[in-house]
Amino acid sequence: MIASVHVVLFDLGNTLFYDNPSAWPRVYRRAEVALWKVLRKAGVRVSAATLYGKPGMLLNYYYALRGLGIEEPGTFRVLKDLLYRHNEPLPDPTVAQALRAMYAVTQSNWRAEDDAASVLQTLLKRGFHLGAVSNGSDDRNAFEMLEKANLRRFFEIVITSAAHGRRKPDASIFQAALDHFGVGARRTVMIGDSYDADILGAHGLGLPTIWITRRVESLPVVRPILPDATVATLSEIPALLG
Repeated sequence: MIASVHVVLFDLGNTLFYDNPSAWPRVYRRAEVALWKVLRKAGVRVSAATLYGKPGMLLNYYYALRGLGIEEPGTFRVLKDLLYRHNEPLPDPTVAQALRAMYAVTQSNWRAEDDAASVLQTLLKRGFHLGAVSNGSDDRNAFEMLEKANLRRFFEIVITSAAHGRRKPDASIFQAALDHFGVGARRTVMIGDSYDADILGAHGLGLPTIWITRRVESLPVVRPILPDATVATLSEIPALLG
């Protein structure tokens, strides 16, 4: 049992939500079509091949640019900068509109875990304060996913790397959550699927951690730091928190 916890932080992707990995190639193609419908209507004439080069699509370009670093460029800034460099500048609302069209497609490949709402409700009833800390390419996309799944109502705060500017495992994104709740690290537990981002990242700041592994494809061979608990499902979590 992890005692003296007041705040519970959750990752989003592969923790509260799951995807169909095999569907992403066709989902990305559909998302790119939706993006370009808005861009063409706004008068953009440059080709996608010229805009992105070899990556071919905005999301592929974004992931290649982001790499494994902790700096978070976000797709809004990436797209806006690409258009500006190719002499096709667009006003911010139009860039945002294009991204909304793109993310409306990608959201279709995410589903909330069956036990997510019940576990979050149980934790709230027991008096815990809930927050979400997620690496994500677009802040509004995270909020839209939570709203569509009827999960936003459970969280006092949702912090994304797109809004924060740095990605987990960087300590600053966890510190932002601690600052919001006004609690110390030992009174806050982080729950996530990524050993590097969630477990090592939160541990570096002194937070207890719960590693959820049901969506983890391969477990790291070397684990220099052990999580405080490991679970297969969200339903196991309430019993661990005293």
